[in-house]
Amino acid sequence: MTESVPLAAYLILAAMLFSIGIGAFLIKRNIISVFMSIELMLNAVNLTFVAFAHHWAALGRTDAVSGQIFVFFVMVVAAAEAAVGLAIIIAIFRSRRTLATDQINLMNN
Repeated sequence: MTESVPLAAYLILAAMLFSIGIGAFLIKRNIISVFMSIELMLNAVNLTFVAFAHHWAALGRTDAVSGQIFVFFVMVVAAAEAAVGLAIIIAIFRSRRTLATDQINLMNN
């Protein structure tokens, strides 16, 4: 019989990843770094969904696949957000010639 990793370990790892994402989001001044921080937070949430789905499957619950379905939808939204977000970042860079969040003021031409 193989031993599995306890649910608490996955949740602690996800909390650490989410905290790193929040910290980077608040500290970083480059818009690409901010964008990557948001993606890191989404992946931390995905990890919790998969961990709970695995835990519920181990308990014999019939709705254990629902966590994995949520992960699929989060990944679809993240992919759409990445496409639209990168397009906006490219448009901002072309008009302002910078990616520093401190120097971007969209109200001025």
